Formats: sequence, structure tokens, C-alpha cells
Amino acid sequence: MSFEDRTLRCVECDTDFTFTTAEQEFHAQKGYTHDPKRCPSCREARRGNRYGPGASAGQRTQRQMFPAVCAQCGADTTVPFQPRGDKPVYCSDCYSKMRPSSWR
Repeated sequence: MSFEDRTLRCVECDTDFTFTTAEQEFHAQKGYTHDPKRCPSCREARRGNRYGPGASAGQRTQRQMFPAVCAQCGADTTVPFQPRGDKPVYCSDCYSKMRPSSWR
């Protein structure tokens, strides 16, 4: 099967983008039957790229942290999720003591 670069229109930002022959070959190898609907930038944004636009793996954006009080020792700590109040939150030391050894 031969492929040629094709121009497609993004359903998100309504701009044209090129669906390259390499991308088409990759899609064929994976068994994908539909063309992509979004341009590479919109696909990246939709996936929730943790590195930010144009950043490499060495340039991660800072993760948002939330203040909490450890339910075990009472120490002030920060966690990468918004505590809801209906479940206990633990500092990293107390959490690592509670984890089964098979998780380590």
C-alpha cells in the first residue's frame, strides 16, 4: 500500500495539518482505520501533556500540590491531589510505613 502526504482539517482549531506518509504507515501498522481528527497540537493538549507545549521530558512543569495534615502523625504535608475530607491523607513517611512490602 502506498501513502502520500494528505492535508486534513482539525475539528478543534479548524486549521489544516499534514497527515504524513510516516504517520499513515504507523496508523496502518496499528490497525487504525480512521484518519486523525485533530492536529498534533490539539491531540497533545487533549491528552493533557504534563510537560507543557514544546517542553522536553527534562523540563516538566511544576505539579500543583495541596496542603494537608497527616492523619497518622499530624504533620503538615503537601499532596498532589485536592483532599476531600472524607478519606485520610498521609505524609510520605507514614504512607510508606503502611504500604505492604510487596508494593515496594
